[in-house]
Amino acid sequence: MAGAVERLAGLVAPSAEDLAALGARLLTELPEEVRALVGMVPIKVEDWPDEDALLETECEDPLDLTGLYRAVPIGERHGQALPPEEPEMIFLYRLPILVEWAERGCPLEEVVMDVLTHEIAHHLGMDEAGALRVEGRRPTG
Repeated sequence: MAGAVERLAGLVAPSAEDLAALGARLLTELPEEVRALVGMVPIKVEDWPDEDALLETECEDPLDLTGLYRAVPIGERHGQALPPEEPEMIFLYRLPILVEWAERGCPLEEVVMDVLTHEIAHHLGMDEAGALRVEGRRPTG
């Protein structure tokens, strides 16, 4: 126990800028086929999801929402004659990510990559179960 406490005491929570840079770097590491579909989507880091994000995702606990990809899903783009109402953006929610990072005890890169792949899976038209499978997790319930 003492070793774990010492290890945690030496950690510094990454800033919003740190998480944005990490997310941008991880996007460049995705397979070429995925990068071609997604492009270089800007990443915005906020400490918490706002009320709109919680309502949009039907998420009741802000700690459960680590990210959100706001864009018209790929499968719906071809039917639209007008440009999207807002620019594409991947949101990373810093404090929920840090809580998950602490709970999982894995590298931060792993948590952020899971959030990115999950959100990109939704963007590509997958439902929650499909997005969890892309992450390598099993859907619950």
